[in-house]
Amino acid sequence: MSGLEEVISQVVGSCTDPVMGESLESLGAVKTLNYSAGKVFIDIELSYPCQSSALPLAQKLHKLLLPLDGVDEAEIDIGHEIKAHAGHKMLPAMQGVKNIIAVASGKGGVGKSTTTVNLALAMAAEGASVGILDADIYGPSQGKMLGVAEGVRPQPAGENSFFPIKALGVQSMSMSYLIEDNTAMVWRGPMAAGALQQLVTQTQWDDLDYLFIDMPPGTGDIQLTLSQKVPVSGAVIVTTPQDIALLDAKKGIEMFRKVDIPVLGVLENMSTHVCSNCGHAEAIFGEDGGASIAKEYETDLLGQLPLALSLREQADSGLPTVAAEPESAYAQVYRDVALKVAVMLAEKGGQPESVIPTISVVDD
Repeated sequence: MSGLEEVISQVVGSCTDPVMGESLESLGAVKTLNYSAGKVFIDIELSYPCQSSALPLAQKLHKLLLPLDGVDEAEIDIGHEIKAHAGHKMLPAMQGVKNIIAVASGKGGVGKSTTTVNLALAMAAEGASVGILDADIYGPSQGKMLGVAEGVRPQPAGENSFFPIKALGVQSMSMSYLIEDNTAMVWRGPMAAGALQQLVTQTQWDDLDYLFIDMPPGTGDIQLTLSQKVPVSGAVIVTTPQDIALLDAKKGIEMFRKVDIPVLGVLENMSTHVCSNCGHAEAIFGEDGGASIAKEYETDLLGQLPLALSLREQADSGLPTVAAEPESAYAQVYRDVALKVAVMLAEKGGQPESVIPTISVVDD
């Protein structure tokens, strides 16, 4: 290898990934690296969905490589390969699903379902294959939030299974697809838990990188069924800064700890109220509640979202914020949180071997 090839290898290997904050060499992200007649060819494979970070990384590499004597052009291909990570208790993997993320809260009314659908859409916007399982048997809402018309039913897949319904670029399954909107699920806990188990085991997911599970509030039968039957990779806790909500959020965290499901972090909803007329923000439910509970349980505060009229209106209309206003500040918060979750799961499996491919010189 000549001096130039060594320099190219070092420059590429030492370049820092903007999201994971580590060198491409330590991440094992450079799959091929070729040099021929003044042109560098690079193939990079990241372990998280990288739709928004691919261009900045490519631009960074161009700035590092093009000033080198002998380098006239750089062709950089950046993609991702999401790996499956073992769930808690080493439960068998769910067919067609690589990673499962439970979105939960200790109590209702804190914006858990809105958070779930927006995180799923945000992950899909980053280039991942994503699904949503609505595990809130008594109050399913994901069908409405995804804009699925009443009466749409999942198609059968063989005798005992069915295909998820696709909407807004994500696959979804919900009890709302199997009943009428005004039907009350007057079931005891074991019946609801059994229904959840059927939704989990009989849905034919199509090669998902991430499955988000919209959990019902509380710590009852459905949560126990999930922990016993589903290999959950991690949980996101949704809360408001209000003291009462924080008490219930703590119970949710304790529940996941008891069943060995790692808590990836806390997302604080309704952190402030934003006036729709003047834009004034006021912390009507208290301040720093999410940060305090995250610190207490040694986890991360993933993000904060205000009590904003648009967030509610867009979810109710069947076009949640990430889909309705993808460039808005609120959508960016969801995308940031989704990326944090993806990186945490990527890091769970340990770092790949710190090897950068040997440069291949082609003589034309």
